[in-house]
Parts: sequence; structure tokens; C-alpha cells
Amino acid sequence: MDNPFLEKKYNTPFETVPFDKICFEHYEEAMREGMKRDDEDIERIVSNPEPASFDNTIIPKGDRTLSKVSNVFFNLLSADTNDQMDELAQKMSPILTEHSNKIMFNEGLWQRVQAVYKDHRELSAEESMLLDNMYQSFVRHGALLSAEDKKSFAQLQMELSQITLQYQQNMLRDTNAFQLHLESESQLSGLPESQIEAAALAAKERGLQGWVFTLHAPSFSPFMTYADDAELRKRMYMAHGTLCTQGEYNNLPLIPRIVNTRRQLVNILGYDTFADFILERRMASDVAHVRKLLDDLLQAYMPAARKEIEEVAELARETQGPDYILQPWDLAYYSHKLKMRRYDLDSEMLRPYFELSRVKEGVFGLASRLYGITFHPNKDISVYHPDVEAWEVHDADDSLLGILYTDFHPRASKQSGAWMTTFKEQWTDEEDGDSRPHVSVTMNFTKPTETKPALLTLSEVEIFLHEFGHSLHALFSKVRFESLSCTNVYWDFVELPSQFMENYVTEPEFLNTFAFHYETGEPIPEELIKRIQLSRNFMVAYTCVRQVSFGLLDMAYYTMKEDLDADIYSFEREAFAPCQLLSSVPEEYIMSTNFSHIMSGGYAAGYYSYKWAEVLDADAFDEFRKHGIFDRTTAQRFRNEILSRGGTEPPMQLYRRFRGAEPTIDALLRRNGIKV
Repeated sequence: MDNPFLEKKYNTPFETVPFDKICFEHYEEAMREGMKRDDEDIERIVSNPEPASFDNTIIPKGDRTLSKVSNVFFNLLSADTNDQMDELAQKMSPILTEHSNKIMFNEGLWQRVQAVYKDHRELSAEESMLLDNMYQSFVRHGALLSAEDKKSFAQLQMELSQITLQYQQNMLRDTNAFQLHLESESQLSGLPESQIEAAALAAKERGLQGWVFTLHAPSFSPFMTYADDAELRKRMYMAHGTLCTQGEYNNLPLIPRIVNTRRQLVNILGYDTFADFILERRMASDVAHVRKLLDDLLQAYMPAARKEIEEVAELARETQGPDYILQPWDLAYYSHKLKMRRYDLDSEMLRPYFELSRVKEGVFGLASRLYGITFHPNKDISVYHPDVEAWEVHDADDSLLGILYTDFHPRASKQSGAWMTTFKEQWTDEEDGDSRPHVSVTMNFTKPTETKPALLTLSEVEIFLHEFGHSLHALFSKVRFESLSCTNVYWDFVELPSQFMENYVTEPEFLNTFAFHYETGEPIPEELIKRIQLSRNFMVAYTCVRQVSFGLLDMAYYTMKEDLDADIYSFEREAFAPCQLLSSVPEEYIMSTNFSHIMSGGYAAGYYSYKWAEVLDADAFDEFRKHGIFDRTTAQRFRNEILSRGGTEPPMQLYRRFRGAEPTIDALLRRNGIKV
């Protein structure tokens, strides 16, 4: 079989991935060949008789085989996996880690990088950033270690890659293993028709009578919000809160292994904690700044959050009696009822106006209005699953910006949540010119039923805007070096472009461009938009405190200086204690076993980034409000100074250039109604 990964270039439209020609056997063959070609490239650099220079050591263009196959394989491992893929990942992850370590521990290469770092020609800002990143990457991967310590470091890295992969696979399998199968119509009381239809379809797909509800977000969240049966809500809540706590998919024993391995890795490098290591290369710079952010938010939002919870509890007591204690599986249910009483607004009222194809038009149209770009479906571009669509994205001058893949609906082969990733990033060189990126946004939105198209909630529209913001960050990239392009920025800066886009979700001028009733074609009523705006800050303090609690748990794990050997349940409760708003959380409920962001994802010692970026996005949107939220001049500055620059300069420098000043928390407090 011809292996498409081994071709120098794909013979496809815009050199997109030929998913229709990829067989499972191609992955391992290409990975091993890619590692071999990497080794040959490194040897050419190391054996160069010329003195080490920036041009012959730092920027030589190497073979891309390994990155091509790895991008496809690991993206599909999240978006469309199977048992074969999972097994191959377990097999190849330690081998790939060993390969990476071999490069970082190559003494000849390290000596040349060091020589260039100490003595080089005059460099541009982007070249300086590339050199600094490369030098620091070697140091942070153990180049300065003794031979014995390098061996220990490499072993720990391989162990970590295997443990985190197992954690991720356990989450997907245990999530798919649960189903709430109902056979009595009385059990459906309170649930909207859209959810009942979706549950009927889920049951039919499983060969069952009745209705099936799952732990995937489009099923779980509405069930917790609408189901009248408190016992059923409790079953769903506890199923979610005990994910991966027992049986073959138990993540409890993996947590201390992950946390301790990360700390041991950085201890070898001379850092006290994993957080110290991570934050050294972040905007926040150190643990003290992160703690100050979280503490400031807690001080500002906790009084309002307590008031919000008490208002929900008061409503629950009206129904359940004066002595009733609000349970965690009641919170979504009664807060929804309070929202209805206060604003007469329900997400189901909005669904008919958020038909997915219209929402796509609205989101794409927003980008067109801000930046002049356009989106064109291309069915000749191969996709990895029938649910996926491929789009050509063109700039205002009709030049190609990149390729965008959209993947909207949940399936058993797909991780929960939403994310943006790339199959190819952007770079510029003499051979390829400006090589444009291939970007994918992956979500888990409400599926179409047998009688209705995919009708989204307002929250799902917001998620779409968020991930689309990430994609714009990648698509607008205009840099020279691939490792500095797209979203290769400091991790606590990466959420600014995505969270910035969320600001538009309640803006009437945006909603009026696409929110039309899917049956009648009538525009969303002005009065309904007013209620959306009035309710925007409903439970906002509780939501903030909840996010802060996740940041505190993250910091608790990764600021440890000793091995984690405590009971995970107790450890988590202690970390959450400053944010505790409900007194009735069951002892067996836990988040750590399915908190993939900080265990198997890229947010270890970095979950605070969401709130950090929220401060930035509120401050940035204030600038747009001054000039008009669709102002093309302001949007072009945002594109030029932030979205197109990738990681070519320090992020605060980029932000100051756009905004004229450093951000403060004030804009966020004003937006949330905490401060006038």
C-alpha cells in the first residue's frame, strides 16, 4: 500500500490530509519512518563542519513526516478513535517520547544551539524569540542534566505519557459506558420535547425501547436543568460525579502518579514545584500572581455568589418545605426556575432561533463583518467522518487564508467537550511561500432528531464562538516560523482570542443577523433579546467562583513539594473549601478523576488561564465598545497586533500595542455587574 504520509506533499486540494486514503497500518509505519528521517536531519546539522550559526543550526527546514502523521493520529484519537487507535497510542506514545528525549539529549546538537545562543548575528524580534524558545526548550527538557539524571528524566517522561493517555482513554470509555434508560413516560416529566426526541433517538440507536440519557453534555446538562424527578437527577449527577472511580476505568490511582511524576520531573531540573516550572513561561510568571488573581476574584465575587445560591435555595424551599436543604443536583433545576420567574427566559425558548446552519452563517458572517473574510464549503476536500465539513477560508482580497474543518456532534468515538486543533500550522519560507494552516473545530452539540434539525442552546452558540475564536487565531497567523505560528503562544494568552468572541453572543446586532425561527423564518423578537441581555449576569458570581475553585484545585495539586499520598477525596474537598457554596455535596462525588484539562490535557498548573484571559477579553472588548463592536479599524488592529502575530513577541507586549495599556480587572467586574 502507498502510504500518503510518506509523500512529500499530498496530491489533494490545498494539500489537505487525504483521510479517504489513510489506512490504520499507515500510522505506525509513518511514525517510525518519520523518526528515522528526523534522526537524519539532526545528524546533518550536527555533522556540519561549518561553525554553528543561526542559519545552519536553528532554522534548517527538516522533514515533516512525523508531524504530519502525529497531527492526524492524535487529533483523531480525540475526535474519532477506536480500540485499534487506542492500543497503538499506548504502544507508540512512549516510543515517541523516547524519540523526543533523544533529540533533546543530543549533545552535539545542544552544543551548537548553545554556541548560537551565546554568539549570533543580529536577529529580528521573531528570530530572537525562536532562538530563545529553542534554547529554553533544551534546558527545560534536561539538556543541562548529568547522564544519570537524563536517564531518570527520560524514564519519567515516558511514564507520564502512558499514564496521561490511560487517564484520557478511561474517561471516554467510562462516559460511553453509562446510560440512563427510562421506559415510563412519567419519568420524563419536565423535560422539553427536544430532549425527549433526542433520548428516543439515542435509545433507538442502541436497539432499546423508551429513552436513553447519557453523560455527554447535550444530554446531561438539559436533563439536570429540566427533569422534575429529583431521584433521577441525583442518579445522573452521581454518575457524572463518580466517573472513573471504580472498575477497569478507575482513574483514582492514576492521579497521584500523574501529579507526582510531574513534580519529580521538574525537581530533577531544579524547580521546587511543577507550577514553578510551568509559570516561568507564562504571562502570570509565578504562583504568587496566580494566587492573587484567584484571591481577588474570590473576594470580589463570593458575596454575590452566596446571595445567588441563597435565592435559589429559597425558591427550592417554597416547593419542598421550609427545612429543605438545597442539593447539588437541584442547583441547575431550581436556578432555571428562578431564571424563568425573574426573566421569563428559558434556553428551550431560544432553540428554534438557533438552527445550526443559521448559526454557522451568523458566526462566519461575524468574521466577515469584522475582517472581510469569507467561507466556502468544499466537498472535494476529504474529511475523517461524515459529520465533518470542510471550508475554504478566503481573505478580503480573495487570497486563501486556510482550511477550516467543523465537527459538531457527539459520538461514541469522540471525547466530550469542545476544542480547536490544527492538522497543519502556518509558516513562510522560500520553498512553500506562505503555507496556510488547516484548522479544525470540534464540539459536541445537540444532534438533529428524526423530526427536527440541530437546534442549539444559547450556551452552545457561545461555545461555537469560543472555539471559532481559536480558529481565527490560527487562520490569521502570518509569521515566518511554524513553532511560533497560530496558537503557539503562552498558555495564559491563548484563551484571549476565543473568549473575546464570546462577547458577541448577547449583542442584538449580531443575533439579528442569523437568529430566525427554523419553521416560520421569523426573526428573534426584540423583546426576547432584551431578556437575554437582562439575564446575562444571572448566576454569574456562582459561575466565577466555580471556575476559581477549579483553579485552586489545579494549584493545590501542582504546588506540592512532596509526594501526593493523601486521600484524593479529602484533598479535593480541602482545595475547594474556600469556594464551597453548597453544604450537601456527597462525599463520594469527585471531579479529579474526570478533570482532563489538568490531568491529561495542557492546563496542568494553568487552569487559571481561563479567568486570566477573561480579564483580558473584557478589557479588549471595552476598546471595541468605544469605537463600535463591529468597527473594522479596531478589528484590523486586533488582527494585526494579536491574532496574526502568534508567539513572535511576548504577549503583554502585543496586548499593550493593541490596547495602549496593560489590562485591569475593572472591565470584567463592570461586565459582570459586580462593580458599577
